[in-house]
Amino acid sequence: MPPRVRLPRRVLIDASTVETNPEVALARARRDQARLDLDRTVIRAPITGVVARRQVDVGQRVQAGMPVLTVVPLQEVHVDANFKEVQLQDVKVGQRAEVISDLHGSSVVYKGVVEGFSGGTGSVMSAIPAQNATGNWIKVVQRLPVRIRLDPAELSAHPLQTGLSMNVTIDTAPSGQ
Repeated sequence: MPPRVRLPRRVLIDASTVETNPEVALARARRDQARLDLDRTVIRAPITGVVARRQVDVGQRVQAGMPVLTVVPLQEVHVDANFKEVQLQDVKVGQRAEVISDLHGSSVVYKGVVEGFSGGTGSVMSAIPAQNATGNWIKVVQRLPVRIRLDPAELSAHPLQTGLSMNVTIDTAPSGQ
């Protein structure tokens, strides 16, 4: 009887078990790669909140580091109140504030604390600042954003959204009075 000719594939699997079979190992590797690819289709935000702006569409491929969403953490909401510069002479960081949103009306009053002031007025920060080319400068009262941190407990009871109109009152009386 002539010697039996073995096929190259047959040689690889003759002495193997299910665990060591190269075809099984290849199928397992393909399965693991498919799981990894599926896991990479989910993007998890680093914070809990609401999507304020989406910069990606369904089916679009994204690269690492590419901004895809703007998430607003509704548990840590602050209000940027634009006060006239002449209204800010007695306002200091740490003062108490009351905020009423047009969404809930005067029945819901949020308690807040002044956290700080913006680095400049809206006109200074604009892409094209308003300037008069004739040399006739007219004094225009500017508005300066004041950041007011709101109480998270009140926010969970009465949630807010971004871009709402608010009425803000800051208690500028010296403490103890």
